[in-house]
Amino acid sequence: MKRIKTSDLLPGMITAEDVLNYNNQLILPKGLILTDKTITKLAFYSILSVRVEEESAELGNSSDYEPTYAEKIRQSPEFIQFKKEFEHDVDTFKNVINDVIEKGAPLDVDKLMNHTLNILDPTWTTPNVFDMLHSMRQYDDATYIHCMNVALICNVFARWLRLSEEEIRTVTISGLLHDIGKTKIPDSIIKKPGKLTEQEYTIVKRHPQEGYRMIENSALTNSIRNAVLMHHERCDGSGYPFGISGDKIDPYAKMVAIADVYDAMTSARIYRGPLCPFKAIALFESEGLQKYDTRFILTFLENVVNTYLLNSVRLNNGVTGKIVYINKEHLSSPTIQTEHGFIDLSQHPELYIEDLI
Repeated sequence: MKRIKTSDLLPGMITAEDVLNYNNQLILPKGLILTDKTITKLAFYSILSVRVEEESAELGNSSDYEPTYAEKIRQSPEFIQFKKEFEHDVDTFKNVINDVIEKGAPLDVDKLMNHTLNILDPTWTTPNVFDMLHSMRQYDDATYIHCMNVALICNVFARWLRLSEEEIRTVTISGLLHDIGKTKIPDSIIKKPGKLTEQEYTIVKRHPQEGYRMIENSALTNSIRNAVLMHHERCDGSGYPFGISGDKIDPYAKMVAIADVYDAMTSARIYRGPLCPFKAIALFESEGLQKYDTRFILTFLENVVNTYLLNSVRLNNGVTGKIVYINKEHLSSPTIQTEHGFIDLSQHPELYIEDLI
C-alpha cells in the first residue's frame, strides 16, 4: 500500500484501510473503489491523505476506460496551472480578509483584484473558465473558495452583458466580497454537513448584514456594498434579509445572486459531486425565472448553454450524442444528435443530460 494526498487521488484507486475522521467515525471503508464523488467526500471531511492499494481497479487501468469530461480537464496543463494560481490567490484573499477582521487593516481592493484577475489567462475562451471551475474538487461552503469562484463567474458574466471595464471591475469585486459576512458565522454552522436547524439557518441568514458592516466604512462604492447586502434578495420578494423586490434591488446584487446560485449548484457537496451545468440550468428553470432579473438571467443561461454547443453528452438513459441545437424556450433541453438520429429533449421530459463526456 501507499499513502496518497487527497488532492492527488484518482478515480479507480482502492482504499487500503478504513478512512476515519478525527472523531473516529467511518468516512470510507477499506477496499472501496474511489470515484469523483467519494474523493470529494474526503476533501469535505478535511482528510489530508489516504492509504491506497498499489494496484488500481480496472477503472483506472483498462485500456478501454475513457476519462470523463472533468477528468480530461484536470489532466490538462491549463488546469494544473489554473489550480496552482487559484489556490495561491484564495490564500491571499483569506489573509487580506483576516487582517481586516483581526487587525482592523484597510481593505486593499486593488491587491485583491490583481490577484483575482491573474487567475484568468487572456488566451482562454469563456468555456475554459467555466470548465476549470466545474472541475475543481471544492465545496460551496468553503467561503473563500466560493467567493473566488463567484468573482470569476461575475467577470465572465459582465463581459457577456457587454459592460464597461469599470462595470466589470465593480461586479467582479462584488462577487469576491459578497459572502465575507460568513466569516462572522460560527464554523460549526457554516461547515455542518447535515441539514441546518431553523435556528442555525436564521443565524446564517445574517451574513449579508454582517458583510455589509465589515465594509460599510470602506472606500468601496455603494453598488459593491449593496451587492454584499442584497445578493440573497429576489425579484419576486422571496429573498432576504429585507424581502425587497424588483428595482429596489441593486443591479450588481442581481448579477451576483445568479453567479452565487450557479456556483453553489455546480460545486460539489457532501451528498453528490458537482452538478452537470445542464442540471443546474434545469433547476433555475424549475425554480422560476421570475426570481431573477429577466435580462440578466436569460443572458447568463443562454451563454452558459452556448458554451457547450457541439459538446458530447450522456443522457440519463445511457444514450450518448452531441448537442447540435439550443432551444431558447427550454435551455436545459437542447437537441442531441445520436448515432440513431436526433432527440429534441424538450419533447421528451423523461430524458435529460446526465453528464458532459
